Amino acid sequence: MSLRLSNADARRIFLARQQLSRPRGAAGKAGLLELIHDLGFVQVDSISTVERAHHHILFSRNPSYRREHLAALLEKDGTLFEHWTHDAAIIPSAFFPHWKHRFARARQTLAARWRSWHENGFETYVDHVLERVRREGPLMARDFEREAGTEKRQPGWWNWHPEKTALEYHWRTGALAIAGREGFQKVYDLTERVIPAPLAVGEVSPEAFVDWACSSALERLGFATHGEIAAFWDLVSPEEARGWVEANRARLAPVLIEGAEGGKPRASHAFADAIPGFDTLPAPPSRLRVLSPFDPLLRDRTRAERLFGFSYRIEVFVPAPKRVYGYYVFPLLEGDRMVGRIDMKADRKGGTLDVRRLWLEPGVRATKDRLAALDAELTRLGRFAGVERTVYLDGWRGE
Repeated sequence: MSLRLSNADARRIFLARQQLSRPRGAAGKAGLLELIHDLGFVQVDSISTVERAHHHILFSRNPSYRREHLAALLEKDGTLFEHWTHDAAIIPSAFFPHWKHRFARARQTLAARWRSWHENGFETYVDHVLERVRREGPLMARDFEREAGTEKRQPGWWNWHPEKTALEYHWRTGALAIAGREGFQKVYDLTERVIPAPLAVGEVSPEAFVDWACSSALERLGFATHGEIAAFWDLVSPEEARGWVEANRARLAPVLIEGAEGGKPRASHAFADAIPGFDTLPAPPSRLRVLSPFDPLLRDRTRAERLFGFSYRIEVFVPAPKRVYGYYVFPLLEGDRMVGRIDMKADRKGGTLDVRRLWLEPGVRATKDRLAALDAELTRLGRFAGVERTVYLDGWRGE
């Protein structure tokens, strides 16, 4: 018989597994590494309307988070590395041997696709950039622009020059790794000079890789369908995840998950030995928090809408006249509920966090206490982003 989880319990379990129920407190480097390990990965994005996504995601889970600790773990200690999940992400280096299977799959798909961008001698560029990095040490794409006398191009992968394409090819397929960043530009070096030796040379069998990808995803989701398991890391296909579920029925238990809007519960899977611990997982703190648009809680939009009744899309690439809310709008989490979204931008020259508009979800009232809690959260986030005060612009309540 399937265990039926109420929507409130499902939200509590998922929030705890997404590390949003942790107590506040000083983390230090060790605590930060543990947090990222328990999350699995932290998405990296270049937009800094208020703060870059990876910093914001970590800050929302621990307000004592320090950027220099992340830089040290990535660039000095080698305990984190940058690569691809569903998008660019920061990942514990302990997982690096599993990424070799992603490298192998990328080699099967990327060469032919990217060769079509550069009709003349793509293999020559691939060989050339790798040899230069091997000989000279860490390099950036702009180092090759200067060499070739290439004109400055507009940002975007569709405008990559051949050397940049080759650098990305070697990064995606494992010969190069990200040794650091200047501004937000990648610094590439040989993988064996970035990733600690035991991990750089370690191998994992295909069977062990699929088992790890699926089991580690389910651990971090708490409960999931085979499609959600596959989507978590984006390392295996839904078919591989379905096969893993079938092969591991003895370890799994069927669970039925009630949605926020009612309706038929969704059939999912959980580890049988984890179910007794579901009752002891803590509830999230009741305080109001601003989440990053790239927060892992909301990455699977369909799952988030089903669990929280919250429909959220990033509208960066939506033409301005067609946007429902705004360019880069931040979700609001209060306890275990998504209560609204807010459009704001850090004006670093003026030292202000400018609030353009607040939208509360249906049934959520703009009480005095709730607005005070929002103001306190914006003050904390503003300080983290390096601005001094919050400014509420005309019409921010939608008058």
